[in-house]
Amino acid sequence: MAATLAANSQGPNRTGAEVLLQMTQDALNRMLRLDPPSHVVRLTLTPPEDRVAASNSGASVSITILPDLSPESAPVPPLPEPPVPQMAEPRIPNRAPPDIDIARNDLPFIPMPPPLDAPINDRATAVAIRLRAQLTPEMLQGFDLFLYISKAERGPLAQRMYVFRKTRTGELNLLYDWAASTGREQNEVTPRGVRSFTATPAGYYQIDPDRMYRAYHSASWDQDMPHSLFFSWEREGLQTGLAIHAATGDDVARLGRRASAGCVHLSPQNAATLYQLIRADYRGPAPRFSYNPATQTMSNRGAFMHDAAGRLKMTDGYRVLVDIEDYGGENIVASLF
Repeated sequence: MAATLAANSQGPNRTGAEVLLQMTQDALNRMLRLDPPSHVVRLTLTPPEDRVAASNSGASVSITILPDLSPESAPVPPLPEPPVPQMAEPRIPNRAPPDIDIARNDLPFIPMPPPLDAPINDRATAVAIRLRAQLTPEMLQGFDLFLYISKAERGPLAQRMYVFRKTRTGELNLLYDWAASTGREQNEVTPRGVRSFTATPAGYYQIDPDRMYRAYHSASWDQDMPHSLFFSWEREGLQTGLAIHAATGDDVARLGRRASAGCVHLSPQNAATLYQLIRADYRGPAPRFSYNPATQTMSNRGAFMHDAAGRLKMTDGYRVLVDIEDYGGENIVASLF
């Protein structure tokens, strides 16, 4: 890169910074011609020290190129997991500062979880650490109930749902730790003869307030779905059939393993408990996920809509955030076993 910069800086009155910016633009143009870009690309270009000294610009230029949101194809490939911030962020005291008035709907105080190398006494603590590390301030502000679901095939956290309630001080208190079943993650043929990939896509989801049913029957799989809570997730212009509901028949005995066609199964009693809890206590305005009109697909990566002033756009629904992750807990809870 230094040799290239030197070779391109021989023109009259061209500083190292100008050449660097031109090279950056050329690299950006080449990346934009990819059809389509499939990864996040970050470029950092650093000129030689003698060129930096003669320039008013910084020593390096960084560019991040993000791909457009694109829907999943059929069969549905596994979605990339939401990024997990490192725990090396600044610590926040365990008591809310006096200038934060939660009653005025200010951004709620968010206490930090214990560090990852701290002794872990139970599975709930491990999940709380994992979940809290992934929630952004907007998520903590916009939702009051959090459902963490591990779709991993194995591991101490795998195939379980963990239900957390947010307190007035922003802490996450575990309400329930239940066995669950997610998608079988394989190509199959439905009873109607349609080829399908029985996956539970990882990501963030909301509960659809217009699709909550005490009794529901899946025509595609010819299967009852008691106490169904469908996700509000549109893909390619269509609402998906993903939901949390009670397992029936032989699927009850399969809880704790991958056993569904893509939905999240709970025991009949636990599904009824969750259904009643959400409907009774968590109706209210919730943030709207971003929407790509070109692909007619709603984000499931945690991106929200904002108005011109940068405020979250809200919609009437349920203040419940579902976080599904393909993570079994091997790194965090190894000390438990």
